[in-house]
Amino acid sequence: MRHCFYNETVGFFYNNSRKELTTYWRTKDVLVVALGLTVSVIVLLTNLLVITAIVINRRFHYPIYYLLGNLAAADLFAGIAYMFLMFHTGPRTAELSLKTWFIRQSLLDTSLTASVVNLLAIAVERHQTVFTMQLHSKMSNQRVTVLIFCIWVTALLLGLIPSYGWHCLCALDKCSSMAPLYSRSYLTFWAISNLVIFLIMVVVYTHIFVYVKRKMTRMSKHTSFHPRYRETMISLVKTVTIILSAFVICWTPGQVVLLLDGLGCKSCNVLAVEKYVLLLAEINSLINAIVYSYRDTEMRSTFRRILCFPCPRNSTYTPTALKLNAPDRGTLSHNGHFTVDSSI
Repeated sequence: MRHCFYNETVGFFYNNSRKELTTYWRTKDVLVVALGLTVSVIVLLTNLLVITAIVINRRFHYPIYYLLGNLAAADLFAGIAYMFLMFHTGPRTAELSLKTWFIRQSLLDTSLTASVVNLLAIAVERHQTVFTMQLHSKMSNQRVTVLIFCIWVTALLLGLIPSYGWHCLCALDKCSSMAPLYSRSYLTFWAISNLVIFLIMVVVYTHIFVYVKRKMTRMSKHTSFHPRYRETMISLVKTVTIILSAFVICWTPGQVVLLLDGLGCKSCNVLAVEKYVLLLAEINSLINAIVYSYRDTEMRSTFRRILCFPCPRNSTYTPTALKLNAPDRGTLSHNGHFTVDSSI
């Protein structure tokens, strides 16, 4: 019969995993917390701005923008989770109860998983709209709601599983080095799951990239197409490139480190880089808001409306949302159909 250590302290498990647990604030700890809180505040403000813009602008009441709003909500949650971590790290870690420690980790896992799954949903939606040459997909509001619900259920399941059994409180030899109360098998599962999602995203966006490039090559041989079509395609290719680059740079290091720790790599000094790869993954929550929203002309105009709300009424600025002609929202192709929004 296995013996469980439910009544032990957090320090007991850190000692078991040989992870350092400080009792005083070091310069490194202060710098990590200061940088983490700064990133968290920026993530909160930018994603809150995105959500507000989608709510107040009726032009954003379409499936893709509902997914963008949900992505912003996931990233907002990630900012809150990371801020909670910053207030419960360093010397404060030793003071945590096992329950609080699991809450701290579950918040991070849930928020980051929701963000990644949202990115996958957006990739699939963009693939559908690009290949049907439509500005917005024909997905109903009910289906979008169900999809968003499934995203959060998946994120919650993956985030809460360790708290309800997939831990190492009853098997100290299976404890992780980075997360001393987590089982290494869970970290392996979580890392592989995210890497699979990442691989699917690469395949989807690569397919979009190849299709757009071939389309541009064919269209360049003809002159009977809308003059803004080429500009639309080029902008789309740029956006796809930014999306993939940001995702690879921000997520790959963390997933590799988690996988190495989960596989029990003895020669890998994962503890030396864990805080930095986690911060890098959190930065992706900020980049998401920039890539998916700030490149949208209508979104930028809505941001200015929100930020200039207290400005004098006689301002000469006229929001794009109030203009009758908004060519950046969509472009007619040679066959008369709307193309996908060039900025998303």
